[in-house]
Amino acid sequence: MSTVELTKENFDQVVSDNAFVLIDFWASWCGPCRQFAPVYDSASERHPDLVFAKVDTEAQQELAAAFEIRSIPTLMIVRDNVAVFSQPGALPEAALEDVIGQARKLDMDEVHKSVEEQKRAAEAGQGRPEPQ
Repeated sequence: MSTVELTKENFDQVVSDNAFVLIDFWASWCGPCRQFAPVYDSASERHPDLVFAKVDTEAQQELAAAFEIRSIPTLMIVRDNVAVFSQPGALPEAALEDVIGQARKLDMDEVHKSVEEQKRAAEAGQGRPEPQ
């Protein structure tokens, strides 16, 4: 399967319409990005049930800024609208396969419960005065 080019216009729809999306934040001038590209493309062929997407950080600076991308390449995995993995650096093939395998095994009910608990804790903490 080929990769999908993500833009700020199609990002929300692609992530919402697919349960498992891998996102490669990259730039054409980036040597490690160019080295990672064939590894990423090869993985997309081995996992046709997953969506492999790319964000050109030069063309999509707003999107890169929204995800606070400071180093490229950065790989992000989004499952059920939750970013479950984000790491800068070009991964070797075995490491990429390992990360995909771990993300597949996640119990997303548990992940969603944890996200809700964190959200509630953060909201509860907003009403408290700062200690002096």
